[in-house]
Amino acid sequence: MSMAGNLRKVTGLDKVGGLRKVARLARRRPRVDLSHPARSPLGSAVVNCVAYQDGARIPGGRDLVDTVERVRKKDDGFVWLGLHEPTDQEFAGLADLFDLHPLAVEDAVEAHQRPKLERYGETLFAVFKTVCYVEHKELTATSEVVNTGEIMVFVGPDFVITVRHGRHGSLGPLREELEANPDQLSKGPAAVLHAIADHVVDDYVSVTDSAQADIDQVEADVFAENGARADAGRIYQLKRELLELKRAVVPLARPVQELATRPIRVIDPEIQAYFRDVSDHLLRVTEQIAAFDELLNSILQAHLAQVTVAQNEDMRKITAWAALVAVPTMVCGVYGMNFEHMPELRWTFGYPLVLGVIATACLVLYRGFRRNGWL
Repeated sequence: MSMAGNLRKVTGLDKVGGLRKVARLARRRPRVDLSHPARSPLGSAVVNCVAYQDGARIPGGRDLVDTVERVRKKDDGFVWLGLHEPTDQEFAGLADLFDLHPLAVEDAVEAHQRPKLERYGETLFAVFKTVCYVEHKELTATSEVVNTGEIMVFVGPDFVITVRHGRHGSLGPLREELEANPDQLSKGPAAVLHAIADHVVDDYVSVTDSAQADIDQVEADVFAENGARADAGRIYQLKRELLELKRAVVPLARPVQELATRPIRVIDPEIQAYFRDVSDHLLRVTEQIAAFDELLNSILQAHLAQVTVAQNEDMRKITAWAALVAVPTMVCGVYGMNFEHMPELRWTFGYPLVLGVIATACLVLYRGFRRNGWL
């Protein structure tokens, strides 16, 4: 029988006896060192597993169940387990061990979720969209500006499980920052949730600041001397990338507001003050994205207006030159009809006179068009 099947038969995991029974069942399987950053204790998805007590790291054991047992036996501290794109099989044992809701587990494995906050008993399930700015030498109509990923967080009384999807958004540096601040880490799993939310929102701020440089460059190009010839595809590309950023930022406002204001069992009231700060930063980013969207609409409308004006100028020039060509065409057409009784047909100076009339008429038209700005 698999470990997941054995775990389903064990109840009362918060009790020492129950944990010892789970530990005996788990010892039938080979042990893998949790401290190794490149290997997985339950599969290739596990990045790290660390236990904390009073804000300090507890020396890790060689088995996840043993680590959880020590934390729950002392009734103090918590376990932080980090995973990257786990499969159903890799998550099955964890779901049973930490009593995770099947719907939340399905969302964590499948990914592609909107930012949200859900409560399942004493467990919180939060989804964050991570973003990063894609560096590029020159913005084109196909340039990728914003790359997105996801971080799912399970928060319980004595555990934090982070599930990351995507190539960016590593939580390693964040873990090091928290470990360097034991006072904050000692506040429990809620402090880790706040740190992740703050980290994600800080990335939003950084990406919007970087995107502003691209918008400023497009704006300068559109209003340059030859702005009508600027590539409108770049503006549409920026709007598409901005929409991707908006989908990550805007839906997160409500979950963060709930964490900052509503009483939640696993969130210490002292931590809620920190979530209010995160909410303020998120509001700033949301307003900035809305301003960017309006600005890009204005830039696009200005560009289309410039294109229309340039086309009108081209049409006026074409019309003016057509009028200049029409005068000699008309005169030459009349005298090309070969009638016998035409004015000055037999006159010696008739040919020079006709050329003079044509040149004079063309000169008058040319000066008139130049004076009106058509040429």
